[in-house]
Amino acid sequence: MAVRQALGRGLQLGRALLLRFTAKPGPTYGWGRPERPGPAAGWGRGERPGQAAGPGAEPRRLGLGLPGRYRFFRQSVAGLAARLQRQFVGRPRGGAGPCGRAVFLAFGLGLGLIEEKQAEGRRAASACEEIQAVFTQKNKLLPDPLDARRWQGFRLEEYLIGKSIGKGCSAAVYEATMPVLPQNQQVAGSIGLLPGRGQEIIPRGEEEQAPLAPAFPLAIKMMWNISAGSSSEAIFSTMSQELVPASRVALAGEYGAVAHRSKGGPKQLAAHPNVIRVFRAFTSSVPLLPGALLDYPDVLPPRLHPEGLGHGRTLFLVMKNYSCTLRQYLHGNSPSPRLATVMTLQLLEGVAHLVQQGVAHRDLKSDNVLVEPDADGCPWLVITDFGCCLADERVGLQLPFTSWYVDRGGNGCLMAPEVSTACPGPRAVIDYSKADAWAVGALAYEIFGLPNPFYGQGRARLESRSYQEAQLPALPESVPPEARQLVRSLLQRDASKRPSARVAANLLHLSLWGERTLALKDLKPDKMIGWLLQQSAATLLANRLAEKNCVETRMKMLFLANLEYEALSQAALLLCSWRAAL
Repeated sequence: MAVRQALGRGLQLGRALLLRFTAKPGPTYGWGRPERPGPAAGWGRGERPGQAAGPGAEPRRLGLGLPGRYRFFRQSVAGLAARLQRQFVGRPRGGAGPCGRAVFLAFGLGLGLIEEKQAEGRRAASACEEIQAVFTQKNKLLPDPLDARRWQGFRLEEYLIGKSIGKGCSAAVYEATMPVLPQNQQVAGSIGLLPGRGQEIIPRGEEEQAPLAPAFPLAIKMMWNISAGSSSEAIFSTMSQELVPASRVALAGEYGAVAHRSKGGPKQLAAHPNVIRVFRAFTSSVPLLPGALLDYPDVLPPRLHPEGLGHGRTLFLVMKNYSCTLRQYLHGNSPSPRLATVMTLQLLEGVAHLVQQGVAHRDLKSDNVLVEPDADGCPWLVITDFGCCLADERVGLQLPFTSWYVDRGGNGCLMAPEVSTACPGPRAVIDYSKADAWAVGALAYEIFGLPNPFYGQGRARLESRSYQEAQLPALPESVPPEARQLVRSLLQRDASKRPSARVAANLLHLSLWGERTLALKDLKPDKMIGWLLQQSAATLLANRLAEKNCVETRMKMLFLANLEYEALSQAALLLCSWRAAL
């Protein structure tokens, strides 16, 4: 914006002075009758622009008297200035006319200001890169609980499976662990936990024995296999989207051999603290797990249930066991407005990472977000369940929509308008670059304590295909005004007017931590960099002194590890404009 204003100011001054001084009679090339100046017009005999009048003489200056900081104009743009002089201005022989001086001064001012702004931007971008490099190393992910067993965990028999912790439309999830020593298997067997089976309810009167049971740091997700066949190749191919957040080690076992034979595989997502990580992926025979006959009998193989339609082999994914889903957390907790803002920020950080990696989740909802409270009870959010994601190297986030048979994603209620209103055609393309950010805006209503306006029945429910922005319910006044404005911006129907997930995340970061800096009326790059350096020092100190990082410290480290000056500037300008309008 500053560069555009500087250029506009210079051009406006030049235009005004041109109109003023060229109104006098007399032919001028380009304004009056075409008359090209002769070889000596405006320059000494035989001289050319930029040449000296004689041997040993200094190069002729433009005579504008510009300060030294405008060296870019005086040196690099001398040729451009001479061309403008010949083409547009023209002047009588023997001296520079006032019109020419005005044009050069106007363009010189514009170009000089542009150079200054560009230099400031380059310094700021360089500082952001240095800060980013420091925090990229410091921002370590949670350790892999199976890291010490690199070549283990690729068989279902290696795990002790506990009770069911959830199920969806395509899978069931169970708590699990791996016995460290052989005697742990004896303890597990004594309380009814053996490989492939477990108890759902501890009998009354035996609660005191519960601490003897091994902890369950892991969760095993068993996919329901109705149509993929029973071969490993077919299973991995059909369910490849589930493997997008898998680590390299997770794919080093059975899947690695299959992918090597098939010379292909899903796009792999780089690790991120707000995105689930799959530690192991393998196929195995479907076991009869606790609650299976009651919860999902129809998807079991016929050998386990006579009326079952499932195949005998399926895909298993091993992940960290989280405390609950976002829906469950919000059912029992009412986060404060500031905490709810931090939770929304975490979802935006996760989505920004997905977009940067060229992946669209396409099924964001509170059931597909896991929660792990920190030592102070502050929730850490993780996006999970990538079964409906778009992760194709060939198309990126631009999906060709040639027919209605093309899969547009999962949850239809939280499908962005550009997706839900798309019509197929030979050249139709759906842009998913801001679709997940729209879904975060809808989920923000739930996080801030209101019903999701795109759920429910009756007139109160909005449909993404047809809603108008004026119909969006207002968030409570206790919610920070920047957060309220951001939610409305994320839910704009026109995706081109919607901020990207990266800009939206930066905006909330600045709103939460940069209140004093953004209170300045004239926010300059050097002020922004000074604030970033202060935040960097404070965050490094807090990270070093605290035994366990709180959620806000982790979010600051994440913000500084993903620092990009361009996206940060956009967020700062947008936030300042919102505050000025209040």
